[in-house]
Amino acid sequence: MLTKRIIPCLDIKNGRTVKGVNFVDLRDAGDPVELADVYSKAGADELVFLDISATEEQRKTLADLVRSVAEKVNIPFTVGGGISSVEDVDILLQNGADKVSVNSSAVKNPELINQLSAKFGSQCITVAIDAKQIDGQWKVHLVGGKVPTELDLFEWAKEVEQRGAGEILFTSMDNDGTKDGFANDALAKLSTDLNIPIIASGGAGNIQHFVESFTLGKADAALAASVFHFKEIEIIDLKEELRKNNIPVRI
Repeated sequence: MLTKRIIPCLDIKNGRTVKGVNFVDLRDAGDPVELADVYSKAGADELVFLDISATEEQRKTLADLVRSVAEKVNIPFTVGGGISSVEDVDILLQNGADKVSVNSSAVKNPELINQLSAKFGSQCITVAIDAKQIDGQWKVHLVGGKVPTELDLFEWAKEVEQRGAGEILFTSMDNDGTKDGFANDALAKLSTDLNIPIIASGGAGNIQHFVESFTLGKADAALAASVFHFKEIEIIDLKEELRKNNIPVRI
């Protein structure tokens, strides 16, 4: 059985790591390069960096950050935020990123997923999906959760897989930052419907929530931010508890 992955997420704004609740009320959480080094040594399986305020002018800044992280860590890391072309991905991979994450740009131009998968291989391409429940239906949101769409989460996820994505990073906006647990029903449906890995995101508050993301949610990986940034959960403690629950992890 494949081991389950634990992935700290670093939301980057103006070169700093930040964390909010329900995608707002951001506060500073430290230097991203220093945090990456700490997590790499602490037993994280992967890292995700999301430039949550990315613009074209910041692409070079993000490339510099990627290079600095690559010099520090020896685990895979994914970079996302403002990626909208093959050229954007080329720059990030050349500077040391292992994978890229696309979100709003993929919804606006679904063919981008096909192009990136064909050029770099599906193993390099993560599609991030931010969704929340509206009238009982999971609807996809864009631009850091600010712009609602009529896209259904599960239909969009199927299309993403068909177009060549290697994995999906699903963030429940309803759960994000609440520390009440992951959206396990939606995760389980995604994991059942699709054949590519699903990363759970949004809602981690304690170790039991991670256990549930893998057992109830059937996720392949679980991502969190503040519980790691602010030392509420140590990765080694988390992994030891997962093992006690017969969840395979790398220690």
